[in-house]
Amino acid sequence: MFKKLIWKRILIGSAWTICLGGLVALMSFIEFKKSGVFCKAVKIYIPGNQYFIDKEEVDNILKLHRHQLVGRNMESINLHDLEKKLRANPFIESAKVYADMDGVIKVEISQRQPVMRVMNQAGQDFYIDQNGLKIPMSSNFTAKVLVANGFIDEAYGGKLDTLHTNIAKQIYKTVQFINKDSLWTAQIAQLYVNANHEIELIPRVGANRILLGNADSLENKFRNLLVFYKQALPQVGWDRYKIINVKFANQVVGVKSDSFKKDSLKAVTAKADSVKMGKDTFTNN
Repeated sequence: MFKKLIWKRILIGSAWTICLGGLVALMSFIEFKKSGVFCKAVKIYIPGNQYFIDKEEVDNILKLHRHQLVGRNMESINLHDLEKKLRANPFIESAKVYADMDGVIKVEISQRQPVMRVMNQAGQDFYIDQNGLKIPMSSNFTAKVLVANGFIDEAYGGKLDTLHTNIAKQIYKTVQFINKDSLWTAQIAQLYVNANHEIELIPRVGANRILLGNADSLENKFRNLLVFYKQALPQVGWDRYKIINVKFANQVVGVKSDSFKKDSLKAVTAKADSVKMGKDTFTNN
């Protein structure tokens, strides 16, 4: 029994030795072949339909227009350094550069995806991507995303950066919520931050503004707004109110367009996809 265990260990050790030896030989063969391979071409892949960075700009970053890669020995090309150069571009989220055995360098690029555009009170214009990072505008492409403007004091230094102010984080959180719902994505056209640093929503349908306040309790606020849309506006008309205030937890307040008198509508909890409202919940003052 003891001898069998010893022979088993010897066989396992021999197998590992053979495998390691084969791997070393293979790596040596690859390195030997690589030393005699020259770069024949560079192929660039940029998936998606938003092109903040195009192949020409990638060419400039890699200096392909100067033929500094094609024709060079593959051993002299630092692929990791090429990746670092690409990742330094604020529009590129990730970059992968590798070469095949035939001397073709392949570049795979993943672009940052903007979710909103910000126009701050200093006149600066920039995007916020899906990770909450500020990225610059592009001369190549304009993204069709929600725009936020007004009294936004989030400054931008022209490079990739995180959000620093509370209001910027609030509008980013609000846009994330809107983008996840097809109804509100279709209805909300713009965000505006007023002098009180409160968020207002500009709808596509109706000549009113929706006073959201902040990004707290968004699900409840938008549920109340939906109740108001379904139950109140069809009865009084979409243009009756100048402001629809949903910033309070348990009510929707409408400010009339003509007299600016407030009508209050207490919101009721929505269950599943249906909403019900009692006859006594809407009162005129």
